[in-house]
Amino acid sequence: MDQKLKLYGFNNLTKALSFNIYDVCYAKTPREQKDYIAYIDEQYNSDRLTGILTTLTDMIGATVLNISQQDYEPQGASVTLLIAEGSMVPVAGETKVAHLDKSHVTVHTYPEYHPETCLATFRVDIDVATCGEITPLSTLDYLIGSFDSDIITMDYRVRGFTRAMDGKKLFMDHRVKSIQDYIAEETLRRYDVVDINVYEANLFHTKMMVKDIDLQNYLFKTDVYELPPRTRLSIMDSLRREMIEIFSGRNIY
Repeated sequence: MDQKLKLYGFNNLTKALSFNIYDVCYAKTPREQKDYIAYIDEQYNSDRLTGILTTLTDMIGATVLNISQQDYEPQGASVTLLIAEGSMVPVAGETKVAHLDKSHVTVHTYPEYHPETCLATFRVDIDVATCGEITPLSTLDYLIGSFDSDIITMDYRVRGFTRAMDGKKLFMDHRVKSIQDYIAEETLRRYDVVDINVYEANLFHTKMMVKDIDLQNYLFKTDVYELPPRTRLSIMDSLRREMIEIFSGRNIY
């Protein structure tokens, strides 16, 4: 916000950002598939995810109140941060602290593979819920850069209302036309991007799919030059079909 609004009381607008990324890989044998899942599980364990979320919290100017993290068997991890706008450190001598602006950041990972298609998919779900003046949209470039993102879906929703000094209800305290406005042009050029926005409900949805596929980046423990041309084309076709279906949210092929 360029200029702070003068409000009557507390800003109780709730801003929720849901950020989902998918990373697709081709792993031919069952052994390669399991090794890929193990590799991803180690790369994005709860310690690294905690580091990503604490950096995100710093970027939006919030304070971490509590961290809960967990790695799962056989795979996957979750991290939850309870955050608040500004410092919640009590004044010396005080024994009680009250904070109305409770917010949270969560991340969950879902590595999986399908033996018949030889495709493995790694999904990350991040949810940022803030209350008050904190707006999580400014962290999108950082989040996109923190993961290998083939498909990205994002939802941003502002709920509730607050009041100006004259009693007028405010259902939005900052201007939003599109989630794309908060993503760098250099990043957007790498993706096909579609918006589905419901302005009357302060609901904004954007989905992105990577444009160019460098096959070597999608092969696990295999060199692209070891594969015959027809095999390369077949793998490229399988990868693109998988991405299109995830991007579209439906079974097409």
